[in-house]
Amino acid sequence: MNATTTRRTLLLALGALPFASLAQQPGRVLVEVWKDPNCGCCKDWVKHLEASGFAVKVNFGGNSEMRAKLGIPAKLGSCHTALVGGYAIEGHVPAKDIRRLLKDKPQAIGLSVPGMPVGSPGMDDAAYKGRKDPYDVVLVLKGGDAKVYASYNKA
Repeated sequence: MNATTTRRTLLLALGALPFASLAQQPGRVLVEVWKDPNCGCCKDWVKHLEASGFAVKVNFGGNSEMRAKLGIPAKLGSCHTALVGGYAIEGHVPAKDIRRLLKDKPQAIGLSVPGMPVGSPGMDDAAYKGRKDPYDVVLVLKGGDAKVYASYNKA
């Protein structure tokens, strides 16, 4: 084995290290997230996904670029963008709706919770004193239209 081969092998091994812990979690679906490094609610949403059995890889920055690349219209935007099973996930989408999406496999771009509604996963810490505003999870269809996929906290 020459020095070039050894160096290439070492670099490939080092490059794989960040994914090693994800690979050791059989049966866990990977969600890749793009978020602002200083956003606390995004961090709390990631914790919600992990507590719900997802493996999560976080990228700091690039949220707006990924939202555009994945086809989520700006009007359906939020503070973080994710990709799971080929679907875009925008904002504070509950884990159970992501599981339903992956099970049903609709012809769609993905799911969005536009804005940052209080009471949605990641927007539900003690600072909000139990407040839960009504909100919809929308299914983003190809072409940018959307329809209600699930509703929460409605009277």
